[in-house]
Amino acid sequence: MRALVLAFLNSWRGLVHGARTERAVRQELALLGLGIPVALILGTSLWVRVALVASLLLMLAAEFLNTAIEKLCDHLHPDRHARIGVVKDLASAGTFLAQAIALIVWIAALIDRAA
Repeated sequence: MRALVLAFLNSWRGLVHGARTERAVRQELALLGLGIPVALILGTSLWVRVALVASLLLMLAAEFLNTAIEKLCDHLHPDRHARIGVVKDLASAGTFLAQAIALIVWIAALIDRAA
């Protein structure tokens, strides 16, 4: 049980640090805050609501991983470096794809609601 509490506290510190220091994380947290009530209204079933919220959480998770990779790269090699740039670009692509998934889920929910 102690390990679970410590793991939660580590995660909480990461959430707080990301929210305080990263603009993209704050933006996606705001989207999550706005998206949850909209998902409850927009979703035509429990599973649609779950998919809407899960897509926003996936997007936020990808942003945190991207931020962690960028910070690690900057720590290891603070100067501009071509191969480090590729690593950062790959992490950014992962974030972009998570955002694309969220967009697809939300568009599908809108289409489902209109049908």
